[in-house]
Amino acid sequence: LLQANVINLKTFLSAVRLAHQGNDTGVLPLSPLVPAKNSDVEKPKTKMIITSRRDYPLTKSFPFSLEHLQTSYCKLARIDSRVLCLKKLRRLDLSHNHIKQLPATLGDLVCLQELDLHDNHLEAFSGALCSSGLQKSLQFLDLSQNQIQALPMELCQLRGLVQLRLDDNALLRLPCRIGQLSCLRFLSAARNKLPFLPSDFRRLSLENLDLFGNPFEQPNPLVPNIQLKIPLTLLECAARATVNHRIPYSCHLLPSHLCKDLEVAKTCRCGSACLSSFIQITVTMNLHHVAHTVVLVDNMGGTDAPILCYFCSLDCYSQFLDRHLQSSG
Repeated sequence: LLQANVINLKTFLSAVRLAHQGNDTGVLPLSPLVPAKNSDVEKPKTKMIITSRRDYPLTKSFPFSLEHLQTSYCKLARIDSRVLCLKKLRRLDLSHNHIKQLPATLGDLVCLQELDLHDNHLEAFSGALCSSGLQKSLQFLDLSQNQIQALPMELCQLRGLVQLRLDDNALLRLPCRIGQLSCLRFLSAARNKLPFLPSDFRRLSLENLDLFGNPFEQPNPLVPNIQLKIPLTLLECAARATVNHRIPYSCHLLPSHLCKDLEVAKTCRCGSACLSSFIQITVTMNLHHVAHTVVLVDNMGGTDAPILCYFCSLDCYSQFLDRHLQSSG
């Protein structure tokens, strides 16, 4: 009605009044119906870009038809609850704001493919979000330029993830099951505080990898971290057998904390599992083994990084050590 022709609207209202008074339809001032032009029909809005606080809508609702929404440089301290009602969203850009926490209902945006949160004040990315509807939909996640020290293990449940940006945080480690991200092709975690990479990192198959500016430790296979318990506890024996023989388990059969331990069981070089009894070392890995294009790790032109390596027994570690000494001698 706000965009209607004033004269036609007055004529129509006049005809309605006369018809209500019982006048003959033949004398009503009605004009013949003319089909609306395509240019006159307003299509549902699918994209909205807001790049200043001044333009941010405070009283009007966001169109429910939106598929792409960008609200950057708006000084937002939290995600607007109206945004969380946009069930058709495929791309959500909330970069360059002051967001500290993410609501659990963000995971209800089941069509969301791209989520850009870079340059905010985030200190965490919750495991609940990784276990939500985003598991199947999310393909692009940008958490760069925040204050995140650790990511939840559940991040590895985002199996559709193709691109993950983690640059300029305070990350002390990457998720131990990161190799489960089988669709991941672009990973950047430059300028963090990573001392080494998780063992599961070997399973990645990337097109581009950037780990520049991390304080990687110098690997030394001759200085092991020995956590072996001899003889093995009954719990360790049972856990190893469960993983090695792929015995089904769930929270209905075992306490939940045991299930979580089994999910992050370490794998020895011999292929066997170990849980809390193991020998840990760091070894050198050339990053070209997992990525086609590698950004230099440091200013010296290196593409090597330390990666964790586990052994289930002294025997396995001794065999590795013999081979290592032979190859380096």
